[in-house]
Amino acid sequence: MVTQIVRTSILSYKSNGPQVFAYLPVRRKWQRETLLGWLQNRLMTTSKRVQDRSTTKRVQDLEIVTEKWKIVSKVKAVMEILNEEPETIIPVRNLERHRIKINLPKPHKISDFLRKSPKLFELYKDQRGVLWCGMTKEAEDLVEEEGRLIEEHSEKVAEYVTRCLMMSVDRRLRLDKIANFRRDFGLPVDFRDKWVHRYPELFKVVKLVDEVSYLELVSWNPDWAITQLEKRVLGVNESSNHQPGMLSLSFPLRFPSNYKKVYRHREKIDHFQKRSYLSPYADAKGLTAGSLEFDKRAVAIMHELLSFTLEKRLVTDHLTHFRTEFVMPQKLMRLLLKHMGIFYVSERGKRFSVFLTEAYEGQELIEKCPLVVWKEKLLSLVGYREKKKKILTFGDLSDLEDSALIESSSEHENMSMHFGHEDTMVGVEDALLADNDEMNIGEIGLAGWNSEKS
Repeated sequence: MVTQIVRTSILSYKSNGPQVFAYLPVRRKWQRETLLGWLQNRLMTTSKRVQDRSTTKRVQDLEIVTEKWKIVSKVKAVMEILNEEPETIIPVRNLERHRIKINLPKPHKISDFLRKSPKLFELYKDQRGVLWCGMTKEAEDLVEEEGRLIEEHSEKVAEYVTRCLMMSVDRRLRLDKIANFRRDFGLPVDFRDKWVHRYPELFKVVKLVDEVSYLELVSWNPDWAITQLEKRVLGVNESSNHQPGMLSLSFPLRFPSNYKKVYRHREKIDHFQKRSYLSPYADAKGLTAGSLEFDKRAVAIMHELLSFTLEKRLVTDHLTHFRTEFVMPQKLMRLLLKHMGIFYVSERGKRFSVFLTEAYEGQELIEKCPLVVWKEKLLSLVGYREKKKKILTFGDLSDLEDSALIESSSEHENMSMHFGHEDTMVGVEDALLADNDEMNIGEIGLAGWNSEKS
């Protein structure tokens, strides 16, 4: 009887409502509630998806930070491609095969993307009308500066990679998985071929039966088996006799300023904070998946990994690749969303990012390493407000060279060859072409202006 009524009612809504309702099975008795109300209740679930999160739990400042670093990532990808070319120039049409690396989806044009940064990229047409792209002198100087900073940071990142191996169950990690952390840790571009062989006293490359390259720990360093949280809370830095074991430390918490329901969960939060857990550097083979200690240790591992990164931020996909090696739960996203005071998950773009909330004050990273300062410098040179500039042709370049020789004025040459500083947008308003599901330029600029004003 119920099935007959539902089928008739659904057919009556067929012209106005979605047809998918006609295929939903009915497995409960008909009550006084209307059919439409019952269907709505049926489809609404207590999902742990990021998209289902209420707006009061969103941190606008960190959403803006995500947009800023996505812009930097796209620009850096182009600069890396150009730097690998013999003459550091490339036909724009050849950049099409690097769309995935640049992360610039269609229908956005790469030429339009490059025009957005005249302080970094130069465009010109040759005698055949082929459009070429190269780096400006300022961009080339930035590439050289980044190389020096990465070299200076090499010792520290070697420590972080070693500590990742110490946290893993088998003391080894796949090399292609570590590659996902290259930009986040500050590893050089050629780290697979050269860098991994620079520290034979720490780790080595091995190939197992599956012919896959692994990075394996060579020697255990007890001084590095101390978590960042232990160093901060207990003040422990080095201890030759330190043995990782059970810990009972509280994680720093930072909730959104407009989130007023923290007091409702205060008892659960306190219970979690007081719970003991196994150190990320201790042997976790005996832990039972799903136990309370298991979950808190997983939180500690994610806290440690995020502490290693330059911006205290990671793409969540990169974390999920290490669930087996670090003994973490399969539903890692649920754990991140559950502990929103420790972590914040941004849903901007096609891939989510997770932040360590304690590391940020508004949009600003509290402790900035030189590589982060370098990225901010790069971001300040991205974007413009004025109309598109005319692309110089081969003939125009020749005329400019002749006039420079005749007038021999460096000031005139500067004005002819480069765009003015007033064309450059500074700060977060420099947003380039973004994905369709990302924040638009006006929204970013308004949010950044409001933040500065407050």
